[in-house]
Amino acid sequence: MSELRSLQFETLDSAVDDARQLLVAGYVRHGNWSLGQICRHLVLVQDPSIDGYPIWMSLFAPLRPLMRRWLLPKVLAPDSPRGIRTAPMFVPPDSLDDAAEVEAFSASVERLINHSGEFAPHPAFGRMPRDKILAIHTAHAAHHLRFLCSGNATD
Repeated sequence: MSELRSLQFETLDSAVDDARQLLVAGYVRHGNWSLGQICRHLVLVQDPSIDGYPIWMSLFAPLRPLMRRWLLPKVLAPDSPRGIRTAPMFVPPDSLDDAAEVEAFSASVERLINHSGEFAPHPAFGRMPRDKILAIHTAHAAHHLRFLCSGNATD
C-alpha cells in the first residue's frame, strides 16, 4: 500500500479544516473510500455519541474493560490499525457528493462540540468523559483522512 499521510489533529475542527483543504486542492485516494465516503462514515459514527447507539451494540458491554485497556490506546495512536471491519450501518454508500458530505461532517462536528449533555456510552469503550469522546472522534477522523493525500502534494 502507498505511504499514508502522518496525520494527527488537536481538535475535530482541525479535521474539518483538513477535509475542506482536500476538497479545494483535490486528492489522491490511498484507500477504499472517497472524501465524501469518509466524511459520511465519520458522521455516522459521531452522531450516535449524542443520539445513542442501537441497543444491539450494548451486547458488547461485558468486553468494555478489555477494550478500554487493549483497543483504546491503539485507536488514539497516530498509526491506528488498518482493516478493522465496521458494522454495516457505518459503511457509506459508493456515490456521494464530496462537498455536501464535508459540510455534513462540519455540522456533525459543530453539534458534538456544542453538546452540553452527557454522551451516549461508546459501544466498545462505555461511558467516557467529554474530552475522551472528542479525542476518540478526533483520532478516528485522522485515521480515515490520512488515506487521502492532497492532489497538489508530493507525499
